[in-house]
Parts: sequence; C-alpha cells; structure tokens
Amino acid sequence: MVLATGRSSATTIPVLDELGIAPRFLVCSNGAVTLHRDPGGYRREWVESFDPAEVLRSIRAHLVNVRFAVEDEAGRYRYAEPFPPATTGLDSEQVQVAFEELWDRRATRVVAVSPGHGLDDFLAVVEKMGLRRVSYAIGWTAWLDIAAEGVNKATAVERVRAELDIRRDRVMAVGDGHNDVELISWGAESGRGVAMGHSPVELIEAASEITGSVHEDGLAQVLSTL
Repeated sequence: MVLATGRSSATTIPVLDELGIAPRFLVCSNGAVTLHRDPGGYRREWVESFDPAEVLRSIRAHLVNVRFAVEDEAGRYRYAEPFPPATTGLDSEQVQVAFEELWDRRATRVVAVSPGHGLDDFLAVVEKMGLRRVSYAIGWTAWLDIAAEGVNKATAVERVRAELDIRRDRVMAVGDGHNDVELISWGAESGRGVAMGHSPVELIEAASEITGSVHEDGLAQVLSTL
C-alpha cells in the first residue's frame, strides 16, 4: 500500500501514527516528495523542485487579493500574507516573509488561495493564465497547488511501482479529489482506477470504477474486493 496525498510530509506522518499504518513509501505534496521508510523512520527518497519566481509573478498579475505560500522539501511553508488557519500545517513550520522573498530558493510546491473567488470563477481565471512549465491541481475551493512540470501523484506512484516491480495490471488507485485525476487515470489504464462516490465529475469520468462515498465507507467496500 502507498498513501498518496496533497499534504506535506510534515503534516502526513502524524496522520499515519493516528491510523496505525506504516507504508514503505509515502507520496506527499501531490507527488513532489516521496518518502521511504527505513529503521530510522521516514527519509526523503525523491524530491521534485522548481524555481517559483515566474509562476508567482504570473498568478499575482491575474488574481487580485491572492494569498501565497511556498513549500520546501521538508514540508515547511513560507507565506506572504496571512493564510487560512490549519491549512498548511503547524504554525512552527511556517514563517511570514515579503512577497519578493518567496522565490529566493527552489520550491516543491506553490499554494495560491483566492478567498474572493468561487470555484468556477477561479477555474476560469486559472485557464486564462496559461501556466507553463508547471503542473497544477485545483482544490475543493479557490485553492491552487502548483508543482514542477509533469509532477503529480501518478508520476510519483508510478516511480514507486517500478521500484517495487509490481505489474501495472495489479495496481489499484482510489481517490476523491481534483488532485487525484491523474492518479485515477493511471490506475484505470491497466489496472483499477476507483473514484469515491462523492468525487467531482472530472474524477468520476477518469475512473474505471465507482465505489461508495466516504459516508458509505466506500474505501472499505473496494478494499474488500482485493
């Protein structure tokens, strides 16, 4: 089993402790950081980073009152304006800096939040930006996650699959969010790509199977078929 999440590594490991699981590999930050468990705990195995300067300037030119946070490979965030509470992890892992200081080092992810936009309006603005040389995923609200070009949960999980030498027709991917589209498409290509019942339309269209919603224990339903 591999847990693939949009959470940073710093905020994911405590969740594993609560769940009582310890997968060998852990995909964080929407695929930008993959951790490997060894006797000493989790260490960073693969990290995909990029120069965030161009994308930060581009988004700020298109969106008014947007708030930015930039994540490093350890899961620490720097932000320019106050961020919604409890969205990027522990306060101890964050520091506020001037906007121009957000691009003075490489990033694993840029997060942009635009509180004044509804999701549909936000999507329309993002499409007009024509973001290049990056990958991006839209959250449930006006929330944009930006990573290095070609980096997403699917690329990271495929790397883990190859490392473990598991056949493609033996994989199953389950997800429920906009940032799972590539992962579910990857699973559906040769194996099983399963969308939770409460998933957005884009994810359901990418899936080869649909399971129950989270309130119906949909993940348990599909795991019971293994």
